[in-house]
Amino acid sequence: MFVLIWMSLVFCAKGTVVVKIKNCQTGSYCITLPEGEITAEAGLCVVLPCSFTNDAAHDVTGLIWYKCNSAIKERCDISETGKLIFNSSSNENNEPEFRGRVSLLEPDVTEKNCSIFINDLRKSDSGSYQLRLVGYRDGKTDGFTFISKATITITDLIQTPTVVIHPLTEGQHITLTCTAPGLCSGSVPNITWMWRKPGESHITGNSTALRTENLTAIRQRHSSTLSFDRSVTQSGTNITCKVTFPGNINTEESLCVAMAHHGPSPVIFLTIAVVSLIVNVIFIIYFLFLWNSRQKVKPGQEDRPHKSRQETDNSPVYANVVRPLR
Repeated sequence: MFVLIWMSLVFCAKGTVVVKIKNCQTGSYCITLPEGEITAEAGLCVVLPCSFTNDAAHDVTGLIWYKCNSAIKERCDISETGKLIFNSSSNENNEPEFRGRVSLLEPDVTEKNCSIFINDLRKSDSGSYQLRLVGYRDGKTDGFTFISKATITITDLIQTPTVVIHPLTEGQHITLTCTAPGLCSGSVPNITWMWRKPGESHITGNSTALRTENLTAIRQRHSSTLSFDRSVTQSGTNITCKVTFPGNINTEESLCVAMAHHGPSPVIFLTIAVVSLIVNVIFIIYFLFLWNSRQKVKPGQEDRPHKSRQETDNSPVYANVVRPLR
């Protein structure tokens, strides 16, 4: 009978919430695994978070992980009910299909961390996984298998590469960077570039300046750069970055790069100069026309309207006459 001790929430890198449940069996043997299934994409990697406690009398020296052939069976470590996919003490008995693809996040088993990550995922990796502790008790070889299992489901690869066009400066070529999806330290993917102009067939180019960045002990970023002359894109060029993971799992991203000229065209400069000249000429002609019109006005003509009003004014004129006193 399993006893549910506690639940905790942890957040994955993508922001999804994974519920972890701690199940205890006989004595102090407890294991914490994700509730429900863990989903990952083919070609990439998956982390199976796990921790455990054990009986103090059991000196644990190694961890063994099994992939169950049937979820119905309680134990996957018996006969043909499961496949041995990882042994922290030896890889000799590991299934060939998993050999070199499974590793512990924490190699020191005394830390009680049984988390593993699986690289170069395949659709066939979907299934249930079970942990067994191995070591010694009272000087004799002893082991313990947890009945609780973790379920992993591998889907088709839907993530695509990230392609970035770097800013251009005077005298530089066009440079693009393609970053493969996933951040796992598995096999280095093959990154190839393909490009074609309208009306032409694809021309495949090899990866240029493949770069691998070690972000952490288990996380790596793989990218490739491609540089070419601007003239290649003057009529528009379709460029595709294709990433191939082990197992012939492919994903790609395409974009169209079109660049007529670097900087203003000489025709534009000539057009601006001609328009500016025409505007200036029109302004000069208009100014000369106004100046010439004003020069034709004769002196005194500007007073004519006033004089005319005086000449046509027929109003009676009154005068004050002062008579002498007698």
